[in-house]
Amino acid sequence: MKPIRVLSALLACTFIASLFTQVTFANQNDIQLVDDARSAILIERDTGTVIYEKNSNEKLPPASMTKIMTMLLIMEALDEGKLKIDEKIRTSEYAASMGGSQIFLEAGEEMTTKQMLMGIAVGSANDASVAMAERLAGSEEAFVKMMNTKVKELGLKDTVFKNTTGLPTTDHYSTAHDMAIMAKELLKYEDITKYTGTYEAYLRENTDKKFWLVNTNRLVRFYPGVDGLKTGFTNDAKYCLTATAEKGGLRAIAVVFGAPTSKSRNAQISKMLDYAFSQYESHPMFKKGHPLGKAAISKGEKKTVDAVTSERISLLTKKGEDVKDIKQTVVLSKKIKAPVTKGDKVGTLKLVKDGKTLAESPLVAAQTIKKAGWWGLYKRSFGMFTRAGE
Repeated sequence: MKPIRVLSALLACTFIASLFTQVTFANQNDIQLVDDARSAILIERDTGTVIYEKNSNEKLPPASMTKIMTMLLIMEALDEGKLKIDEKIRTSEYAASMGGSQIFLEAGEEMTTKQMLMGIAVGSANDASVAMAERLAGSEEAFVKMMNTKVKELGLKDTVFKNTTGLPTTDHYSTAHDMAIMAKELLKYEDITKYTGTYEAYLRENTDKKFWLVNTNRLVRFYPGVDGLKTGFTNDAKYCLTATAEKGGLRAIAVVFGAPTSKSRNAQISKMLDYAFSQYESHPMFKKGHPLGKAAISKGEKKTVDAVTSERISLLTKKGEDVKDIKQTVVLSKKIKAPVTKGDKVGTLKLVKDGKTLAESPLVAAQTIKKAGWWGLYKRSFGMFTRAGE
């Protein structure tokens, strides 16, 4: 389906905090998809539409699903150029001392970011999670602050992280709703599923310490279309899973907290995914990075920056419904001052039908615009005066 033509472009300085306007298509009283899990939610990734939920705002220990936020910050750093995929990451004694799921890193051992990500995504490696946290923030404690700052940026109110791994600790909790939104944000980075969708892999190949990884998310192998995201288990949390699958252009995210067994967890996730794909369809509008305007920049090396979609934009409908008469509004922020970093929010895209907002997503800067030096600003001003007198 071709992108809808731009019908209106408005300039405004309105700041929209939410990433998407969430609507709910199904009420948990109408259908029964989850029985013995403590909480659950099913959403469509592109719009954030809630298709099903059960106790989705109950605060519970997320166990290793915590690593969804850890991976999100790693992917952000890669996207912003603060980290290289082939960069070698050194393991500290502290990182090597992590218990639980691990890839048995030794103090002083180096692996590339790619290998560390594979260890985290496939093997749920606590040692790799801490090693990456120390690389990005200097310490696990500092990285946890970054995690909680990101929680606030996403507008989530029922999540607090105390570590990067999900190992049991006091006052470390989240909800099915919040975990789904974190997963939604992580999936902006399409490369992440190359890791989370891998069923088995090897680390330290061609050495006498070759290590075989098998994905803790068995649905990657046994449910067509599943390519992530993260399992979790502790005695307190029980069996948890945030899963995602794509079929026919529709990407769904299903979350379960507190299932009694891994078999039950997988069955309930599968039931939610089955429901999404049988009842709904997605209508793609724009790919990530699609230009929708130019935002004015003051005191920058350039006067404007391209405003592009920050993620894939789609509309969700019940099967058989159409998406006619959709109006698009682009709202660009005013008074943006340099410097502007690639990825900074510079506007908002709204898709509206019959006065109702169906989807809302931030537009971001496509390039980094540095602050202009005094000489550049002087020449610009001088040129304006010269032209004015001509």
